[in-house]
Amino acid sequence: MHMSLAEAETLVVEALQRSRVSAGNARSVAVALVAAEAAGQGGHGLRRVLAYAGQAKAGKTDGFAVPQMSRPFPAVLRIDAGNGYAYPALDLAVAVLPDIAREQGIALAAISRSHHAGVMGLTVERFADQGLVALMVANAPASMAPWGGKTPVFGTNPVAFAAPLPDDDPIVIDLALSKVARGKVMAARQKGAPIPADWAFDREGKPTTNAEEALAGTMIPAGDSKGAALALMVEILAAGLTGANYSFESSSLFDDKGAPPALGHTIIAINPAAMSVANSAERLALLASEISRDPNVRLPGRRGQSSRRTALTEGISVEDEVIEAIKGL
Repeated sequence: MHMSLAEAETLVVEALQRSRVSAGNARSVAVALVAAEAAGQGGHGLRRVLAYAGQAKAGKTDGFAVPQMSRPFPAVLRIDAGNGYAYPALDLAVAVLPDIAREQGIALAAISRSHHAGVMGLTVERFADQGLVALMVANAPASMAPWGGKTPVFGTNPVAFAAPLPDDDPIVIDLALSKVARGKVMAARQKGAPIPADWAFDREGKPTTNAEEALAGTMIPAGDSKGAALALMVEILAAGLTGANYSFESSSLFDDKGAPPALGHTIIAINPAAMSVANSAERLALLASEISRDPNVRLPGRRGQSSRRTALTEGISVEDEVIEAIKGL
């Protein structure tokens, strides 16, 4: 089915409001999920609505949560997401953290008792659009074993980064520390499609092309032992330092069973003006220009930015069964 972004957002808002979610939270979630769909990240898009709604109905996620913030240190913002969705807490960070970064030179938001962080590149890009450099990490329910092991301890634990460029779209880097985001495996399962053999292991630690077996097993780290080490780093930054659940303590984001996931996110925003280089914008532009000189190279983030621009005018296409399932909530 083809629809405009506004139509897709309305579809999600109405479905969530029918599922014990406040109007404000439903709107925040809808904007994020539709933006993910528009950016070509369907695994973090409308396919998530059923799980989100089911968790709100079951009380696993508080659809009426209002994130609470405090500022214990001049450059630190603490946000308690209240076991609600991540997006209202992320919206709050985007609204408040830039002023702190401009005032202090650097600012950090520590978010706890949160949920699925979604396409984090879209979050850090909102800081870059305000002239800031941003780094974000988040943990996720355990799906990846320490290197050499078979028991999931870490999540796919994504990392995202954005830096502004003068008179151009920002550079945006967004990657999971598994070879692919687990949402892509979930999307393959929903479609009944196979996955590449280097995405995941089954329960026995063997590579699998079956999405169902992959979700019951473990994801393969990007870069093997290096990816597993980086996942540990994210675990410490996103959960160990914020008071959120570790990945192995968190419940699934895909069903309505168990306690709230209570995951954590950390965002660092840097004011380039605070750095010693007076012409940092021009320096970044020089680097981007040098990278782009090779006609075979595309700056990170450009594909998603182009897809979103196209979606603004042409809308998005979503599988009929996904739309019907959302309408049926």
